[in-house]
Amino acid sequence: MYKGYMPDDRLFLAVDCIIFGFDDEDLKVLLVQRDFEPEKGKWSLMGGFLKKDETLDDAASRILYRLTGMHDIYLEQLYAFSDVNRDPVARTISTSYFAIVNIEKHHEKSTDNFKAKWFSLSKVPNLIFDHDEMLAKAVRRLRRRTSINPIGFELLPEKFTMRQLQKLYETILDKELDKRNFINKIKSMDILIKLKEKDMTSSTKGSYLYQFDQEKYDEKQTNDFYLKL
Repeated sequence: MYKGYMPDDRLFLAVDCIIFGFDDEDLKVLLVQRDFEPEKGKWSLMGGFLKKDETLDDAASRILYRLTGMHDIYLEQLYAFSDVNRDPVARTISTSYFAIVNIEKHHEKSTDNFKAKWFSLSKVPNLIFDHDEMLAKAVRRLRRRTSINPIGFELLPEKFTMRQLQKLYETILDKELDKRNFINKIKSMDILIKLKEKDMTSSTKGSYLYQFDQEKYDEKQTNDFYLKL
């Protein structure tokens, strides 16, 4: 063994995932009820340990799939948590990720296997270890991303109204947005496809439905396009 790689202190490397969803009215986070000690029965983020044959991104994708049954979802590395005493069992460093999923598309059977539940951000219970801090950092990152860049479309159904889109942004940013100004900025991005269909549940006239144009969005991302709400 090379001298610089001589055995030293041993530690665990974990990955914890903050999973956000939206139900047309409220931004939510998916939590699991811990079924082993320490802190058995308490609420936790979904996590796991890094395997020797995978990257951190691979581990996060694996953990997310186990809980939601979903692939190809928005996933972003957030922060590394390395407080010496953060885990009472063993020295453990955790790299956190946040993900954005469509609540309607996640597999409820996978969720049930882990006694998982969606919580509104205003009603999140106390979490184990430093998971409250992880969640707080993830919310701040999501709000910062959303305020300059349209990343929240994964939270919407395939077809949505402008009202739903504005409600999503208001919920994430935790503030009211001027309707006319919001619509003008969204339309200026030219990343929506207006459909001939209408949602007739909100009024007798109905509201036009839209779809997200992934190709145009990817193109604008490449050219450093910003929303600036």
